[in-house]
Amino acid sequence: MPELPEVETFVRALRRPLLGRTIVGVANDWPRHIAVPPPDELAARIAGRRIEAIDRRGKYLVFSLSDDENLIIHLKMTGHLSVVPADTPPDPYAHTVFALDDGRELRFRDPRKFGRVYLVRDPAQVVGPLGPEPLTDDFTADELAARLAGRRRVLKPLLLDQTFIAGIGNIYADEALFDAGLLPTRRSETLTAGEIAALHAAIRKVLALGIEREGASISTYVKADGQKGEMQNAVAVFRRTGQSCYACGGPIERIVLGGRSTHYCPNCQR
Repeated sequence: MPELPEVETFVRALRRPLLGRTIVGVANDWPRHIAVPPPDELAARIAGRRIEAIDRRGKYLVFSLSDDENLIIHLKMTGHLSVVPADTPPDPYAHTVFALDDGRELRFRDPRKFGRVYLVRDPAQVVGPLGPEPLTDDFTADELAARLAGRRRVLKPLLLDQTFIAGIGNIYADEALFDAGLLPTRRSETLTAGEIAALHAAIRKVLALGIEREGASISTYVKADGQKGEMQNAVAVFRRTGQSCYACGGPIERIVLGGRSTHYCPNCQR
């Protein structure tokens, strides 16, 4: 699933071709793609709306439209967004397509059909439950410590909880825990102030690196232009099971936590 860096990469790529454009229509061949409102209502409300801003909240893309409408898209497992000329051959996996006033289309390609589209007046209706953005200035080590206070959870599943911190998924949780030297099985209530500070710095470091490298093309993710990101060439532990740790030379191990593959170095993470 695209995580914060991958979604941010989409946001930055889509601003140039889409800002100022007007959506003139929408086609959908998989009604469940559209979470709210019903497809017919979405088509009626979105036609004629101008795209005024494109931002990100956690793993969601948020398109601010004219007349106080907000188009929100979650890519889920295999979602991909691209802007192409309308005469580009149809893609059978592009289940929701937005026609633009310049003769191009914004295509939401989603082979596994897990992605979702929302059109709402108030973005909080969709993204309200999310935790803080980890790369903002007000997400400090003290803020992380305050959010950890009173929680008694295993670290890896906690980092994947989008109501705790927004945007972190499997790749960057593993990488952050390695960078902080913390076992993914560690209990959150056992962290010292120094370890919380290290985890805070590690979260911000690996997410910033992921954005700099335009995402990790480890599975199905590619950028809006179809090219691969570069973060997969910079991971320390994710999907490196049995390979040598770059820091200590010992083997990277894999376990399953909360139903998710988890990769770590038993020597460097204690």
